Amino acid sequence: MKILLTVHQFLPEYAAGTEVLTCSVACELIARGHEVHVLTAFPSQQQASDEQRFDEYDHDGIHVYRFHHAYTPMAGQTSMIEIGYDNRLAGAYFKKIVAAFKPDLVHFFHLNRLGTSLIELAAQAGVPAYLTPTDFWTICPTAQLVLCNGRLCAGPSFHAGNCIKHFAERTQKGLISKFAKWTPTPLAGALARLTKAGLLPRYPHDGEVKAISGRLSTNIGRLNQLRKIIAPNRFMADLLLRHGVLPSRVAQSSYGIDLPTEQFARIRRSSGQALRVGFIGTLAHYKGCHVLIESFKTLPTGRATLKIYGNTQAFPGYVSDLQQRAGNHPFIEFCGVFLNSKISQVMAELDVLVVPSLWYENTPLVVYSAQAAGCLVLASNFPGISEVVQDEVNGLLFEAGHSEALAARLVRLCNEQGLSERLLARVDRPKSTVAYVDELLDFWMTA
Repeated sequence: MKILLTVHQFLPEYAAGTEVLTCSVACELIARGHEVHVLTAFPSQQQASDEQRFDEYDHDGIHVYRFHHAYTPMAGQTSMIEIGYDNRLAGAYFKKIVAAFKPDLVHFFHLNRLGTSLIELAAQAGVPAYLTPTDFWTICPTAQLVLCNGRLCAGPSFHAGNCIKHFAERTQKGLISKFAKWTPTPLAGALARLTKAGLLPRYPHDGEVKAISGRLSTNIGRLNQLRKIIAPNRFMADLLLRHGVLPSRVAQSSYGIDLPTEQFARIRRSSGQALRVGFIGTLAHYKGCHVLIESFKTLPTGRATLKIYGNTQAFPGYVSDLQQRAGNHPFIEFCGVFLNSKISQVMAELDVLVVPSLWYENTPLVVYSAQAAGCLVLASNFPGISEVVQDEVNGLLFEAGHSEALAARLVRLCNEQGLSERLLARVDRPKSTVAYVDELLDFWMTA
């Protein structure tokens, strides 16, 4: 078959969970004799004409079409919100790719920066289309269901009044930002309703208000045109159903990972040895590495070591804050990035992987990688994680954002002989990419 996969950003520049999952699926399909191309966006800061926003390249035997997205007017669109979820220029590029490549099916792993119009365009071309949602972007404009004050969000309210407030707080300054913060959500929703109905005079950002207010209904209408949405966990499936996706469209299947082909020597910690703690992920505030550092600093000196893996250039302001928090601590080390193929080797040098996320997450692939490598997982207690890591059964959980609760768990691992071994004995081997692709093929053939 000819198969087109899409993703919001891709290797080699970007290598987080969604990108790794997309690449792994593509490589496995190619190994089985299928012809696979990838359409990706690329978050560009450069000014460019519409014609200059496209190029192609090859990565690991995969042909990649790339759309250089930016939050700037393009193809006659001026709303920055609309350009993110309903990009006409990306849609035109997709039509050309479909006409030239003639895929038998399209599987979307992410549509941010490309837009959900690709779903409609696939349907118009008669190409079966499927989706694996790897975060909450189709529902939430920020993809994370987190408000400006750090509180978790249930999703867009009526007419997306809460999303409009969030947008104004994040993007505006001075009095407008303060006014948005204290504006009741129903009032923001009424503003959206009146703006969409044309009952208000023009005002600054009215186009963005319309785009935010119409985002959810537009996306849901398009999601219901898919053959199947393969949710990775129950939390994601319930979220989609709650916001209007048809039950017949939703199935559930956890991700697969490239399981290690070799076992690296893992030296079990004996009594008195330092606990080897690790963090692997994006060094951004929502991943919660600062919570881990604050917890770690309360441990008795010498009882544990902490290795932090992640790109220090992506969010330099946050990384600077992390480094200041760590100070000159002799047992905290910033280790940079590594190739995904080396993840089992890195895990073999850790006793526990900490996943201190501050948002719901969506079963991070790094959790499965740790379990496959025999490394204990200590994570924030969110539904997408707790479906895989059960507290006191095959791992440990703590209340997200609470450094004291995390520290207490780390102290237990330092002091409680046999705790790690007892929990690891209950860990199930994660699903392989091979098995995951088997399931995808079943969905494609039967949906």
